[in-house]
Amino acid sequence: MFRSLITFIASLAVLAGCASSGKPTDDKPSGREERLIELHALVAGVDQSRRLLALESDFGQIAVLPVAEEFADFGKLRAGDPVVVSYAEAIVWQVKPSGTGATGISARETVSNPKPGEAPGGAIERAITITATITAFDTAGGTVTLTAPDGRSQTIAAPRREDLERIRVGDLVDITRSELRSLALRKKEATRD
Repeated sequence: MFRSLITFIASLAVLAGCASSGKPTDDKPSGREERLIELHALVAGVDQSRRLLALESDFGQIAVLPVAEEFADFGKLRAGDPVVVSYAEAIVWQVKPSGTGATGISARETVSNPKPGEAPGGAIERAITITATITAFDTAGGTVTLTAPDGRSQTIAAPRREDLERIRVGDLVDITRSELRSLALRKKEATRD
């Protein structure tokens, strides 16, 4: 899992750069990359026993999605209901000085369901954070080597070479990958002619 997260971070580095521009030079580098996909559709069918939801897009395409047990109001969805399905994914990383924490892996999950009287829907957010150690870096080559809590190491390209001047061997890097999935029943908006 560490290797796939680091590889994903490295591929995003080209796009995201660092969120550290304009900060004093003694701040440690950090960055964030995120994407959001939102689909407006009509419920084409509901399979309650297998918890499957068939959605039809405005273009007539059908998609069948599994719905997690945590969505308590799944049973209230009916064919023809307009819905919005959202998926958000984010990678956030922050370098911090050595001695300000420890390496490790942590995970969290947050579930939210509508209150009584609200439209059916819900959201599930899952996040995993890996804290790795910077064990080497090459300013000329523009690379940094990270070592996971299990001892495996990987060398990746630094998002910005100038950030290598602000890190030290022994610094820690918190890398968090989170995803948020939500489903909401929405009333059709009136169209203007």
